Order: sequence, then C-alpha cells, then structure tokens
Amino acid sequence: MDELIASVAQSLGLEPAIAQQAIGAVLRFLQENAPAEAGVLLEKLIGAQDAIAAAPDAGGGGLMGALGGLMGGGGMGGLMGLAGQLQDLGLGMGDIQGLAQNIFTKGNELIGEEQMKQIASAIPGLDQYI
Repeated sequence: MDELIASVAQSLGLEPAIAQQAIGAVLRFLQENAPAEAGVLLEKLIGAQDAIAAAPDAGGGGLMGALGGLMGGGGMGGLMGLAGQLQDLGLGMGDIQGLAQNIFTKGNELIGEEQMKQIASAIPGLDQYI
C-alpha cells in the first residue's frame, strides 16, 4: 500500500494522506459494488482495509454526490457519488482518472489483468475511468 500511496501522491501531486484517503474511497467503492470480484484484490493489497478506514465518509460528495444519489447507489450513480467524494478531497476529473489507472495498474501486478477486467466489468461505467 505504501508504494501505491507514494505513486499516487507523486503522479497526482497530492499529499500522501490525501492519496491514502482517495485510494481508500475507491477501494471501499469496489468492495461495496463488486464484492466478489474485488475480494481477491483487497486481500492481496496489504493495508487496503486501513486505507478504506481512512477514507472520508461515503456521504456528501457535493454536486456529483447529489447527482449520484439521485441515480441510485450502484453503477453510474455510485461512480458519480465516488467522484464527488474524490472532488471533495481536491481531485479533478483528470486526477480521478489517474488515480483509477494507478490502482488498476497495481491490481494488475497483484492479481492479474483478467481479474482486474472482471472488477471493471462488474461496475457499469467504470471502464471510462481506467
């Protein structure tokens, strides 16, 4: 996890604590929206549960979070809510895409590209971020 946090912090120009919170928000989203597919990743990514615990509460999320709430919890609505949480941490849309790419690159290393594709395909709209 430390390597992933450092990579995200450096590539997006974030403080490590913000990078950890952002990673945790994404991992919590995967855990809640693709539990069977994401389970192996969360087991292999040492420190994933600590990052999830450090993530901001799932509520809030500004305008994107409100739109996500109107669209429902999972799928595209859930992605919009996640985007709102990440924007509240100071990430722009380009940063969010970079964050997802960093996480999926690390996931490819840990569990393989095929399993990461299964995670992405379990959540409608996720592929636009990776």
